Amino acid sequence: SHLLTLTRLGIGNFNLSDFDCFELPNFNRQAGATLSHLNQPKVDVLADMALDINPTLTIKKFSAGVNADNLSEFFTDVDVYVDGLDFFAFDAREKVFAYCAVNGIPAITAAPLGMGVALLNFLPGQMSFEDYFQLKGKAENDKILHFLLGLAPAMLQRGYLIDPSAVDLLNHKGPSTPMACELCAGVAATQVLKILLKRGKVLAAPWG
Repeated sequence: SHLLTLTRLGIGNFNLSDFDCFELPNFNRQAGATLSHLNQPKVDVLADMALDINPTLTIKKFSAGVNADNLSEFFTDVDVYVDGLDFFAFDAREKVFAYCAVNGIPAITAAPLGMGVALLNFLPGQMSFEDYFQLKGKAENDKILHFLLGLAPAMLQRGYLIDPSAVDLLNHKGPSTPMACELCAGVAATQVLKILLKRGKVLAAPWG
């Protein structure tokens, strides 16, 4: 959703990373999840959809995901990073945000939670991802809790959670909705425009 929204806004160059293929569990929320795309690489499907909107796009695909070996290549000539990693991809997320902090690249994370979105902007010279979440050196279960509470300190989603048993984060399971993912794309795209066009105030972490 982020890629398609940014494409429609006129962004012309993307480095796109994903190593997954579309599966049935993706159908409730993910752009590109259709029967005709089953078992196809997400990075290829979304790139084709974006090019169908704007054939003049430049899209560099990273089909193996982002890792320590390709971080430098992935961030070459990047003006802003939009986080689309899986909630539980802590190793990759820590490496990516650390690279952004060291290299002065604005980084946006807009996480779908319940029927809403949690937004945090990490800007050059401001509080870093690690300073905010403090994940380094912690066990995975602690990282899950730190990340969730950092994204949504007030946990506003609890008020409309009908079945609490649906949330089992320690086993990497949780409910998801299409409206949350679509809101993420809109909110993240708004931040990208404000950063690139230098228009309007951009709230940096710890504000969200």
